[in-house]
Amino acid sequence: MQGFVKKCSECGSMNLLVNRNRGEVICKECGLVVEDRLVEMGQEWREFDADSGDETNRRRTGAPMTYTQYDQGLGTEVGQRADLFQLTSKDRNKFFRLRKWQYRISTAIERNLKLALGELKRVSSYLKLPKAVEEESAMIYTQAVQRGLVRGRSMESVVSGALYAACRRHEVPRTLDELQEASSIDKKEIGRTYRFITRELNISILPSNPADYIARFASSLKLSADAQTKAVEILEQAQDEELTSGRGPTGIAAAALYVAALTHGEKRTQREVADVAGVTEVTIRNRYKELLDKLRLESQIKKTKKKSKK
Repeated sequence: MQGFVKKCSECGSMNLLVNRNRGEVICKECGLVVEDRLVEMGQEWREFDADSGDETNRRRTGAPMTYTQYDQGLGTEVGQRADLFQLTSKDRNKFFRLRKWQYRISTAIERNLKLALGELKRVSSYLKLPKAVEEESAMIYTQAVQRGLVRGRSMESVVSGALYAACRRHEVPRTLDELQEASSIDKKEIGRTYRFITRELNISILPSNPADYIARFASSLKLSADAQTKAVEILEQAQDEELTSGRGPTGIAAAALYVAALTHGEKRTQREVADVAGVTEVTIRNRYKELLDKLRLESQIKKTKKKSKK
């Protein structure tokens, strides 16, 4: 409590008593109530459950709002009663009827969100996405439903498009092939839906950086840290030479890893690299030739081969 007078205005005494429960300051000498409307500046601890007597369990608020629930986590729920046998037959039927109506959602948007957000959580868990990406994708889907963008499209394709947009915004590398595997929706349909919702919702997304895929691909191929570092260096040189513009980020990243593996004597086949990156061997071969020609890397590969023969 702050802001009260530290001296009695009646007798001038400084012997004051602060009653925090009543919000009053009383002079002990003459009994004058010096202040009667003190403001409590501390936290407002309130609790209404069975553990309210335990000071350590008291909370100021409940769980935070989240777009991963159809009501953003603000709804209430009729809970289970352990003493149902003590209720009369009429009250028991009323209780069960209230619980039944609790799960009946009134509006079409809420029904759509309840189903779609469950699918979104499933796909997000399958792809091992961070909570921030899941929350962002749920917000994008909610906005799409409120704007009527889901009409005429399957719920799963819009969920996948929202997840892909959130991954791109948070720079979490996930390919359309991975989303197709997780959602069983064709990647062309996911790409079309992704472009549609980002355009309609004015979501600005920067082009994918091929370097974002290096760590994941290198881990799957079991390449060394030196090879991974070399692949990043090759990508930086390729960007300076403008070899990455107009080309798929996964293909150029996979080709850079393939070249880096060869220069460090960690040979991997084009088939292995293509399977990890989700591209064709032809794509790896074409990007590989471009990197060798433009960056003059063929001499480094030949030196590595000679060392390995020795």
